[in-house]
Amino acid sequence: MRRSKGLLGLGAALMLAAAPAIAAGSGAPAKATQCFACHGADGLSKAPDAPNLAGQNEQYLVKALQDFRSGARAHEVMSMMAKGLSDQDIQAVSAYFSAIAISVKAP
Repeated sequence: MRRSKGLLGLGAALMLAAAPAIAAGSGAPAKATQCFACHGADGLSKAPDAPNLAGQNEQYLVKALQDFRSGARAHEVMSMMAKGLSDQDIQAVSAYFSAIAISVKAP
């Protein structure tokens, strides 16, 4: 019980931390805004242990979110965040992040 309260508190803190980033992600599906605190509105990670989502393959993102939601893939925060996503939410969030264009330049 104590652990679930801590996770809920973490989720709430992440949502509050994402508030300034929401404007940067104009046009993002509503459920994508909960990703912004760690993964950035631009899909570029803001947390050292969170992957970049910009330009990722859409089907990969769909599968990853479905697996987090079902428990086939486990991560303390992502499993909790994905639980509240419908199939439509997963598709919309995945499409949003995969559509972000990225550029790469050699060092």
